[in-house]
Amino acid sequence: MRVLVTGGAGYIGSVVAEVLLARGHGVVVYDTLVRGHRDAVPDEAPLVVADVLDAATLGAELREHRIDGVVHLAGLSLVGESVSAPDRYYHVNVLGGLTLLDAMRGAGVGLLVFSSSAAVYGEPGKQPIEEDDPPAPTNPYGETKLAPERAISWYGRAFGLRGVSLRYSNAAGASTDRGERHDPETHLIPIVLDVAAGRRDGVTIYGDDYPTRDGTCVRDYIHVLDLADAHVRALDALAAGAPSAVYNLGCGGEGYTVREVIDTAAAVTGRRIAARVGPRRAGDPATLVAATGRITRDLGWRPQRQDLREIIRSAWNRHVR
Repeated sequence: MRVLVTGGAGYIGSVVAEVLLARGHGVVVYDTLVRGHRDAVPDEAPLVVADVLDAATLGAELREHRIDGVVHLAGLSLVGESVSAPDRYYHVNVLGGLTLLDAMRGAGVGLLVFSSSAAVYGEPGKQPIEEDDPPAPTNPYGETKLAPERAISWYGRAFGLRGVSLRYSNAAGASTDRGERHDPETHLIPIVLDVAAGRRDGVTIYGDDYPTRDGTCVRDYIHVLDLADAHVRALDALAAGAPSAVYNLGCGGEGYTVREVIDTAAAVTGRRIAARVGPRRAGDPATLVAATGRITRDLGWRPQRQDLREIIRSAWNRHVR
């Protein structure tokens, strides 16, 4: 297929583009480069520097490149920022998503994989989270991920679009050539590795009195190559005639605590990682882990790199390079 990857110059998007190319698909990357990086785009993929809010350019590129399907990763993704700037999140994530859907409809492109978020669940009442659990976002970021999911469903009923929404959190690790580069960096593993590399003085653990095995929060950490694999499998399934669906992605186990991440990073890097305990952050659930049985049954996906040591080692190797 010929695939448009929006946000394809970002962390996850560039790896999705890399895996699509490796599996024989043609790729066009569409990105503003506001938070993405030109050098993260694979050499084989043309880069269109434009915004998903630019309906005219988006429609023209879909037609010019004769796109068969879209993987939509463009958007804003910082929870705290979404609370202080909800207007930006609604414009980019919701209006941008609707602009893309309308452009696809106008260009006759009927297949979409949407990179959603486990933030749509808010603070779920049970673990692990399942796709049928009611969504209840607790911040604008989660709300603005849920809205496009619902739009995809209604566009499907009205116009025949078929789409898969993938809900996940805590992408981590790196491919050989591509890894995390955020500014500011808010993700735990790259922050911990910055401490190991001497770029930060230490890392803060936000609360160590949760009802977990060591008192710190438990989360899914999913290798970015496993995430990319899920996006490509979903697109291939749609191309083969599969119906629209919503899937959780997770580490395939019980998740990892913040303390386990820090200790594993110290073991992998051979460096001391200073950590201090701070107060809990408002709204931080003790445990957030997703059940992944549905996507395993339907698409045969399961994480191949779920060992935390492998995830951190790949990130550290890229970090050092």
